[in-house]
Amino acid sequence: MFGVNWWGLVLPFAYLAVLVGSLITFSSMYRKRIAAKSANLAPWFPPHLQRNIYLSLLHLEPGEGKEKSPAVSDSILRAALLRRAVEDIRRIIEVRTAKQACSTLLQRGSIGDDLWQRFLRAEKEMEEELRDVVMEANALAPNWGQTIFQSANEIAAGTTFRTRLDEIQAQTDSEKAWWEKRRASIQSEFMKEIDTEANSTGKASKVVSDEDAVLVETANNTGSLRKKKAKK
Repeated sequence: MFGVNWWGLVLPFAYLAVLVGSLITFSSMYRKRIAAKSANLAPWFPPHLQRNIYLSLLHLEPGEGKEKSPAVSDSILRAALLRRAVEDIRRIIEVRTAKQACSTLLQRGSIGDDLWQRFLRAEKEMEEELRDVVMEANALAPNWGQTIFQSANEIAAGTTFRTRLDEIQAQTDSEKAWWEKRRASIQSEFMKEIDTEANSTGKASKVVSDEDAVLVETANNTGSLRKKKAKK
């Protein structure tokens, strides 16, 4: 049996320990830097007004003394939470629609890493928001968390349909006004052409009448001359 030269292995193990420690330190510092940078990035969505309203109503305390007001009823809280869920449906649809486009643009180098980090943070926030809404719905009514987003989706679809219908109606009104203006312009041009043709026809008739008068007068003069020659 050969003795193991442990002193010869100290240096490689020490090198590996330093290398692993450096990698762990670098990884930790890199994650902290990315987290700090991500926190300073502008949010993908604007402030969630419906969520803020719901939380304000949820934590609203009754007044004291003579101006004591009753607590917010459950029906108002449910309505506020449903409006919050409707806004969440709109945002989650936007996130799912933009994910493929952002991923493709990132691979092509058309967008920077900052925009992609903003998108990933927004996607994570929406996942947490959906879980929070489900928990709040179950707290207000048993098993409501299983159906609240179905109701919110129907409301969002109805709102989108009405918005689209209003846009079509507005476009129809503008097109109708354009066609009315166009028809009036065509009618005006047509009447001008008729008046021009009428004036041209009148002038032509006058010329023809003058020519006929000249021919008649010439014929009369010719007849008179013949009669005079005949008398002679």
